[in-house]
Amino acid sequence: MWGFYFWGGYMAQKTNLKKLSVTAMLCALAYICMFVFKFKAGFLTFDLKDAVLTVVAFLYGPIYGMTSAVLVALLEFVTVSDTGVYGLLMNALSSVVFTGTCGVIYKYRRTLLGAIMGGVSAVFAMTAVMLVANIFITPFYMGVGRDEVASMIPTLLLPFNLLKGIVNAAITMIIYKPITSALKRVGLSAPSAKKTDVEKFILLAIGAITLLVIAVLVILFMLNGEFQMFGSK
Repeated sequence: MWGFYFWGGYMAQKTNLKKLSVTAMLCALAYICMFVFKFKAGFLTFDLKDAVLTVVAFLYGPIYGMTSAVLVALLEFVTVSDTGVYGLLMNALSSVVFTGTCGVIYKYRRTLLGAIMGGVSAVFAMTAVMLVANIFITPFYMGVGRDEVASMIPTLLLPFNLLKGIVNAAITMIIYKPITSALKRVGLSAPSAKKTDVEKFILLAIGAITLLVIAVLVILFMLNGEFQMFGSK
């Protein structure tokens, strides 16, 4: 009996260690994505870290995903951020809402359709929350009135946040299966109970890539956006 409990405790500890190891690696990858590559439109910027953090939420649930989102936002704040506490709040809030929404839906519907539903829901949830946050936080950051910020909603804030969500959701759909497959090959993730058909994944990837290209083009040409590489201003 004692041997059974000891073995069960050992396996649980080993599983938790694997989860922490994978989470740490993905957080590091999310930070690298943030540092290397960003989109900018007006005074707003976003990177691709939410896509990587959502993989954490898909793998281990919303708590792991949201905790990772806060940790990466804090790391960005103390290393490279120039937007202060207001930027930290907006950054963390956006990532937490996006990864948490994806993680909650996928937790209870661990299928390809569940992942898609999670991504779509996350886009709208994050957009809605960030519009409210912009109304209350951006005036302090920019030193302007709420009316002026509200006037930016249809021309900048709404399309920017929607496109930000679409880009990260599309990239999540593209990278999730390759990352999980690589983790399984090296023994850092258990095999899934249900396997996604290759044909379905290919169709999903094609759709996600198409959506990604359209979103990027809109950012660049309709919002007069630009790329920022390797922390460039």
